[in-house]
Amino acid sequence: MKIRRLVPWRDQASFTVRRKGRQVARVSRKTFRYALVLCGAAGVALLSLLFAWLAEIALEWNKRWTTAAPWAALVVIPLAMAGLRWLTLRLAPMARGSGIPQVIAATSVPVPVAAGGLVSLRQALWKIPLTAAALLAGASVGREGPSVQVGAAAMLAWGRLWQERAGIRLGFRANELVAAGAAGGLAAAFNTPLAGVVFAIEELGRSAAVRWNRLALSGVLASGFIALAIAGNNPYFHAAAAAGFAQGSWGWTLASAVLNGALGGLFAATLLRGVNGLAPARWRPWLDAHPIRVAFFCGLVVAGLGLLTGGATYGTGYDQTAALLNGQPVESAWFGVAKWISTVVSYVCGIPGGIFTPSLAIGAGMGEHIVQLAGPSADPRTLALVSMAAFLAAATQAPITASVIVMEMTRSQDLMFHLLMATLVASLVSRQFCPRPFYHATALRFQQEASRRQM
Repeated sequence: MKIRRLVPWRDQASFTVRRKGRQVARVSRKTFRYALVLCGAAGVALLSLLFAWLAEIALEWNKRWTTAAPWAALVVIPLAMAGLRWLTLRLAPMARGSGIPQVIAATSVPVPVAAGGLVSLRQALWKIPLTAAALLAGASVGREGPSVQVGAAAMLAWGRLWQERAGIRLGFRANELVAAGAAGGLAAAFNTPLAGVVFAIEELGRSAAVRWNRLALSGVLASGFIALAIAGNNPYFHAAAAAGFAQGSWGWTLASAVLNGALGGLFAATLLRGVNGLAPARWRPWLDAHPIRVAFFCGLVVAGLGLLTGGATYGTGYDQTAALLNGQPVESAWFGVAKWISTVVSYVCGIPGGIFTPSLAIGAGMGEHIVQLAGPSADPRTLALVSMAAFLAAATQAPITASVIVMEMTRSQDLMFHLLMATLVASLVSRQFCPRPFYHATALRFQQEASRRQM
């Protein structure tokens, strides 16, 4: 029979105090890590809101000067796009284009390669004024893709600061910091916290290198909710009431999905080919040697399309999209087609700027073209909404993200089945024209370029 050894009450108390102290220390470390992640998320949200504010000012000033002197666009826009191309090459070569491909590439490369170029904070911060200047000039670009790159760079820099300077690990790896900041940037840019999470899982989570945990997803949601708290819980687009949208519209929804799937696939394939892929082979050496002149000629095309459409193709296309969502036709009869061409030309010239919001505008314009064919049997608001999601899904081949983003930004939960059907069909059709998703195919090019720069 064993005799239990009696422990003095002082030893028992000392043991209890030490055990509770260790528990408190563990809780304190975990709480501190959460606090650091939430602070980083707040920084991402503030940068996104600052970016949005600058973009709104740039769009307003663009509307003023193009209305006061529309023919000046033939001089101002080509010179501005050539100047932006020169500044991009000189200051931030990895900041050209959308920014989402750079982020996807950064999740699959070593940290020095990612932080040194793909999501460099210095280059990403240059993207804010350069994109705002592009909007001021009248280029058909958006700010949401750039917000993703800025958010990724900010979160990575924040995590490396604490880890390398203070020796505090935030609880996930560098590529997860990049993905959390990128998704948080999108959530804050669109005022859509749920869409940020879906984007993180569907787009950034395709890489086996990214493993999501509660801490990372908390940072994504925090960025979105902080932006909502500051900017207000308002939808990105103020659409008409959804009641009655869907009555008798399934056939036209399917037609819209097929048309936007084909046009979105061609859109992505054209962006991937770029200027060199579209030009005859004998011109390509000259195009490679003169990128600034190429941007100038692209600016002439953008200015010409703007003049033909009464300025409708300049900027993000937000006003035109909002009008179509509320059943109000835009002035130009071929807005969707003209916006498609203007966005392609603005992107391939190599200036900073995304394709998210312009893609939504293109889709809304294509919905209006379908209404012109269908006549009174089709509801223009339904087709504008469905076409927005379908074209975005076709361009990115991310149907769930496209559905959730459009649903959240328009508060159109009643049409979620329409949106899902349209985006899935459009994504399937798009693959027949562009087998590889645009963002991921472009990410591979950026990954190779960044690796060469580090050699």
